[in-house]
Amino acid sequence: MAPRHTFIKFCKGNLIQPMLRMEHQPLLRGSSSPCKLPSWTLLLAVCAVGIGGTFQYGYNVSIINAPTQHIHKFLNETWSSRYQKELNADLLTFLWSVIASIFSLGGLCGALIGGSMAIRLGRKGALLMNNVIAILASILMGISFPTGLFELLIAGRFLIGINSGVGLCVQPLYIGEFAPKHLRGGLAMGTSIFLTGGILTGQIIGLRELLGGEKHWPLLLSSSCIPALAQLLFLPWFPESPRYLLIDRGDELSCAKALKRFHGSSEYRREMEDIQRECFALDGEKPKKPWQLFTDPGVRWQLITVIVMTMGQQLSGINAIYFYATYVFEQAGIPAEKIPYVTLGTGVCECLTALSCGLLIDYVGRRCLIIGGYLLMTLWCTVLTFSLTYQELYSWVPYMSMACVFAFILSFGLGPGGITNTLTAELFVQSSRPAAYMIAGTVSWISFFTVGMLFPFIVNGLKQYCFVVFLLECFFVAAFIFLIIPETKNKSFLEIKKEFHKLNFGRNARKKETELYERRQLQDEFLKTPA
Repeated sequence: MAPRHTFIKFCKGNLIQPMLRMEHQPLLRGSSSPCKLPSWTLLLAVCAVGIGGTFQYGYNVSIINAPTQHIHKFLNETWSSRYQKELNADLLTFLWSVIASIFSLGGLCGALIGGSMAIRLGRKGALLMNNVIAILASILMGISFPTGLFELLIAGRFLIGINSGVGLCVQPLYIGEFAPKHLRGGLAMGTSIFLTGGILTGQIIGLRELLGGEKHWPLLLSSSCIPALAQLLFLPWFPESPRYLLIDRGDELSCAKALKRFHGSSEYRREMEDIQRECFALDGEKPKKPWQLFTDPGVRWQLITVIVMTMGQQLSGINAIYFYATYVFEQAGIPAEKIPYVTLGTGVCECLTALSCGLLIDYVGRRCLIIGGYLLMTLWCTVLTFSLTYQELYSWVPYMSMACVFAFILSFGLGPGGITNTLTAELFVQSSRPAAYMIAGTVSWISFFTVGMLFPFIVNGLKQYCFVVFLLECFFVAAFIFLIIPETKNKSFLEIKKEFHKLNFGRNARKKETELYERRQLQDEFLKTPA
């Protein structure tokens, strides 16, 4: 790998820098306003990245619910055929728990290796390699039924978990690095849009009229190879992350070409200057390991923020809402056979809010949406606690509970569900960002697994009052974000880093800011110096 400071050493003598100084300096100084709408190349790039990234996570979380009874039957038949005796109920429950939960273990492993893959192979290269894991997982799950080997189903679920963990780590990293700062929020919402789209698609494909029936469930589980093949077909047409090319690889020419592809010949220079500034400020700093972030005072509060937001997202009560949704729908008088179709409404809600958040995020700002989302979730938890308590007393209360379920999902998608990954990309500079995503992913998967293990006990112990726990959690996360996180809309990564200096360094903040100012002035003089 070329040193990260290669650009600093040779940029005065290469062919691109003089061109930037002589031809494009007026534009860099803000003579024209940035385009407010993304180009078709940017939109298509987000689609190519998303279809094999977070879409896989949402899709594979969703599709495992439909064939539950069919997989139980397969386990019973396989065990009887292999050992000539019935599978007892406890062992059946254990095997099913392993099949369902090993996805989380795979996701944790994927999160731990995702950042390293993004550094070694590049963002685009890591995503392409990740599809090989998805295809192998699909093959194993698809042949488990005809071969009578439920162990292949377990292995396939573990591998597709790894694929999802890597995708959740690398996709927002890639999008956040090629998006222009005035559109970064909206494009980064592609992560949430494709995740919720994967959930909804899995709910639809999993209907018994499609692939959720007894005969077709192996095809349902192996269908995750289709998004992987789609990404292998379309993603190679798009360039690598420009920031990775220049800051990590020192390849200025490839960076300029990538920026032209993403932003167009007339708009790429502003982003080029921003990347050059970050490269100069990093001064050859190598990509950090996750454990190095915990000892780096310069990212202390950014790291605390990411951990709090990630845990808050998983512990917000969204899982409790889905757990209670079937009960609420039953109490509202919806026939049991119709509930799967009504449940599709929750998937539609998530998709609509992700799209709405993508349209609003660069206009309203990150703070307003995420704080508002958590406060609204606090409100709906309060209302739902009362409505579930008095569900039997008044005929209209079940309908209020049903409205609260949809309102909570809408609030989650509009705030925490969409903004968390976007902020993770924005709070760190290039050298810290992959490690930050590894930490965020690890926290997310551990929280996801912990909630899955403890949630049934919480519900059994507290019943509907479990939402009191979640409303307190939502309120305190909203308060933390209000007090700690600055607005990041339309700010460069260096500007956002500067916002955290007072928190990170206290009395030394002024000295650190002075050093950054001097480095900025030095760089400006350097860029203005004739070749």
